[in-house]
Amino acid sequence: MRLMIFCAMLFALVACKNQQADTLFFNAKIYTVDSGFTVAEAMVVKDGQILAVGTEKEIREKYQAKESIDFGGKSMYPGLIDAHAHFVGYGQSLFYADLYGTTSFEEAVERVKAFAAEHPDLTWIQGRGWDQNKWPGKVYPSNDLLNKAFPDKPVILQRVDGHASIANQKALDLAGLKPGQTIVGGSIETINGKLTGVLIDNADNQVYAQIPAPDKAVYKKWLQAAQEKCFQQGLTTITDCGLSAADVDAIDALQKEGSLSMRLYVMLSDNDANLEKYLKQGPYKTDKLFVNGFKVYADGALGSRGACLLAPYADKAGWSGFLLRNPSHYDSLAKVLAASAFQMCTHAIGDSANRAILQIYNQYLKPGNDKRWRIEHAQIVHPDDFKLFGSAAIVPSVQPTHATSDMYWAQERLGAERLKGGYAYKQLLEQNGWLPLGTDFPVEDISPFKTFLAAVVRKDAKGFPANGFQMENALTREQAIRGMTIWAAKAGFLEKEVGSLEVGKKADFMVLDQDLMTIPDTAILNSKVLHTYIGGKRVN
Repeated sequence: MRLMIFCAMLFALVACKNQQADTLFFNAKIYTVDSGFTVAEAMVVKDGQILAVGTEKEIREKYQAKESIDFGGKSMYPGLIDAHAHFVGYGQSLFYADLYGTTSFEEAVERVKAFAAEHPDLTWIQGRGWDQNKWPGKVYPSNDLLNKAFPDKPVILQRVDGHASIANQKALDLAGLKPGQTIVGGSIETINGKLTGVLIDNADNQVYAQIPAPDKAVYKKWLQAAQEKCFQQGLTTITDCGLSAADVDAIDALQKEGSLSMRLYVMLSDNDANLEKYLKQGPYKTDKLFVNGFKVYADGALGSRGACLLAPYADKAGWSGFLLRNPSHYDSLAKVLAASAFQMCTHAIGDSANRAILQIYNQYLKPGNDKRWRIEHAQIVHPDDFKLFGSAAIVPSVQPTHATSDMYWAQERLGAERLKGGYAYKQLLEQNGWLPLGTDFPVEDISPFKTFLAAVVRKDAKGFPANGFQMENALTREQAIRGMTIWAAKAGFLEKEVGSLEVGKKADFMVLDQDLMTIPDTAILNSKVLHTYIGGKRVN
């Protein structure tokens, strides 16, 4: 009897000493990405949150876990956060004709024909990924081949950057587009008074407006496909740039029913319907969804010559691109958003677009503010304008693979001197001391390892150029990791929840087969994600 009482007391003592937890993760090289960039050995989790991070010995002494998982000495990082992407658009594009990497318009049309043959029930044929800069002559095509291949079914094919499309005549007719039409913030290309089918920036809106909205089953299929691809890359939170209220409602429903686990920070598209609804109700937040910004477009893309420049393009005399809206729109919107809790997040590529938006931001933001208004891309900045980021605590949100994609032709567009202010990530980092990184997928490849390579080594997947592209603006490995985790979280006001592996935060992390902080440059793209966890539960 005494023995039984003694055992019961001993068990109670042990139970009191060891706090209960769900899972202990140990035998790992854990990059916490805390303020000191601390490296730990073990982490314990309960109810999806981190209870402790430290040595295996100290954690085992304090916590008793229902499950223990040995990671075999592999490297663990916080779940990666893409600070600028298009999650819904990416999911949709997975079910389009794939035109990435085509070497001619003829090849693109053949791919579309093969896709259409595999999907005979589609009422519209869509594709994405073409880039005329990779085709002979680097010029826009006409839609003659598309018209011949698809005389009776509408087809529209989006350029890789999403800022131009080519449509066949059937699609143009359905949209009611005619030669000679003018559109603010867009260009309808013609040759000898005839539509070529090429539509730049706002010019393709009328065509896309004719395409029927997807039903719930199709939408769910898109997002689950996108989620699977993201988890395979170690991505656990995505900033989706430019959604509708209907998108938000659909995502919220899928998350609440357990069909979607991806965490999303959402920027709403800059339109009257979104503004009217959300300015009244304010930001919307759940465990996995935060709607807190408005995505605004100042100009188009450099590759399609829609970026708005201070001086004409070096390869197109007299042409400087254009703003997508009247300048008064950006000023009035900034005034409204300054009085709200929402971020203003403006796409700006050219040096003229960046200057215009930076000057407007500086009118409404006080030095040292914490509104975290963002310039998305901040791609070409005049040397006199970098200081405008720091003076109003404006966040430059950049995508390193844009540099390594554009470097083959960017100097042709800009000239050598102007290019020095392009893709200047180190200069931008110095403005506020932190810099969120993203991919802009599906404009660029979804791989965060290509982001890391482009940021640190300034090379593309082919290893070009041998000595790196404008290495004076390379980031360190630690800066790149921070940009893909805690700084990306901070850009969306999520740094208290995700972005680092610290006590009280959500247990979102990935485990890699090698260590990004120590491997040779040439091994970076060989990195494999072994496991991805969200809230302490494995999702990949």
